[in-house]
Amino acid sequence: MTRVLTGIQPSGALHLGNYFGAIKQMKDLQDSSDLFIFIPNYHALTSLKDGKALRENTLDAAINFLSLGIDPNKATVYAQSDVKEVLELYWILSGYTPMGLLERAHSYKDKVAKGIAANHSLFSYPVLMAADILLYDAEVIPVGKDQIQHVEITRDIAIKFNNDHGDIFTIPEYKVAQELQTIPGLDGAKMSKSYGNTIDIFQTEKQLKKTVGKIETDSTPLEDPKEWKDCNVYALAKLFLDNDGLLDLQKRYEKGGEGHGHFKMYLKELIWEYFKEAREKREHYLNNTQEVYDILDAGAAKASTIAKKKMEIIRDAVGIYR
Repeated sequence: MTRVLTGIQPSGALHLGNYFGAIKQMKDLQDSSDLFIFIPNYHALTSLKDGKALRENTLDAAINFLSLGIDPNKATVYAQSDVKEVLELYWILSGYTPMGLLERAHSYKDKVAKGIAANHSLFSYPVLMAADILLYDAEVIPVGKDQIQHVEITRDIAIKFNNDHGDIFTIPEYKVAQELQTIPGLDGAKMSKSYGNTIDIFQTEKQLKKTVGKIETDSTPLEDPKEWKDCNVYALAKLFLDNDGLLDLQKRYEKGGEGHGHFKMYLKELIWEYFKEAREKREHYLNNTQEVYDILDAGAAKASTIAKKKMEIIRDAVGIYR
């Protein structure tokens, strides 16, 4: 089976963009691929300096993965920091990474422009990502549009290394789910914590109602037909509906007699019902955290076995003497 590697930073509460942009893809892939899912807590250090928060977020990320349908019997789930070889490979790959390659990275420029402090870890983030991928001979990397360049950088580094030492690294390909490239937020822009426009998955029903109520809509009178094509509420509702459901909702918009408030309430019910099972699972894992740690330990053991064998080959190639 094709080896696929992916992960989401442990940055707190998950929102709909995280789920439909990444986690749902993971669920679909775990039945058809050799799927590795890691929690990139070393990467999180580029922006999160609160140790207590990072520890809590790492556990919470694992709980969220499991609650939302990731099956540890089908996928290898582990924390990045539990496989230390990734840092050794990160350093080795740094010697094969031209400065110009990193200076052209859009993500670094965007984050600095948004006020994140410029430092070495943020600048060299793509090299650590390359180590995450190349250490396990991952073949396919599911990403959002903003991460495509990082996979391309990984490919460049791997090719440069292979040119010097032979075909040691598998050259990965990125995969983007075209229909889910951008999940709209409350304001219609890409849903992102950075923009403060998210709909969190595991909030209370009362909080969800309040959040959905903030979705920006136009001021068309209640009795008039509504435009659904450019409506933020409709754009989110269609994530949860099949074709028949979409047609019914379109007719409600076009008929008139309902305001955007009605459609927001409908969206809130769709979201609440969709994640009912996930909320129940999450409650179980919150009350049984040792079960979560055991799953992470098992995943790390499998990942470490692969990583150690790969590093033996890499060390020999670059001359690390033992």
